[in-house]
Amino acid sequence: MRNRKNFRKKPKGKRLEGLQVDVYNNNVDKALRILKKKVKDANLFFDLKKKSYYKKKSEIKREKKNLAKLRNKYANQKVEKNY
Repeated sequence: MRNRKNFRKKPKGKRLEGLQVDVYNNNVDKALRILKKKVKDANLFFDLKKKSYYKKKSEIKREKKNLAKLRNKYANQKVEKNY
């Protein structure tokens, strides 16, 4: 059974869009932990950093190509290691 003293039902109603966290019983620390986890899962900081300056399309293509080469290289090493 739950401790009824600290238990409060979530209010029903219209939900707003975006990241938000409800604070219950003035427990801001718990709400802040939940918010940080949501921000990390949504990759918000990564997107902000990526969009902070302009990149040419050719630079983006080159980076993707180099990452694909690296993935292929490590996949090949993994296969050779198993044999």
